[in-house]
Amino acid sequence: MILHRGEVLFRQGDGGQNLFRVKSGLFKVTRLHENGNMVLFNLLYPGETVPHHSLISPKEAHGTAVAMMKSEVELIPAAEWYRELREKPEKVMEVALLLQEKVRFMQTRLDHLTVGTPGERMALLTRWLNEYSHGAPLTDLLTQEEIGQLIGVRRETVNRLLRNPG
Repeated sequence: MILHRGEVLFRQGDGGQNLFRVKSGLFKVTRLHENGNMVLFNLLYPGETVPHHSLISPKEAHGTAVAMMKSEVELIPAAEWYRELREKPEKVMEVALLLQEKVRFMQTRLDHLTVGTPGERMALLTRWLNEYSHGAPLTDLLTQEEIGQLIGVRRETVNRLLRNPG
């Protein structure tokens, strides 16, 4: 299925009747907390099967995934996914590799939050996103607030970095 920029793949609290394999594009995953605070906590990219926390057993969606650009996703009925896990031992290795890849991605994300200056963190995020964004500018994909959440700075700092990248 094809989703265009701004379209929702799944919503926070959805029951988990399906999993999704990202074939192309990018998604941002946000979580709305009880206090009204919206936090961008994950990016989904090609090759991932999501939600990650439902790869072995079902659980409602932890956040809302929104397409950042035109994206293609394969819908996988959860019942079929879990049946294959029970019947095909090699499927367990597939899940392990998917989770390993996500752990490695999260290590990269931690670097984006912790290494160097804010400018260096912005450069790391931009370089990573460029691998998947087909040249779309960072600010076409994410708001300044979201960029700040991803690199651990306030929106005002992002604004300054965008005006004076050097």
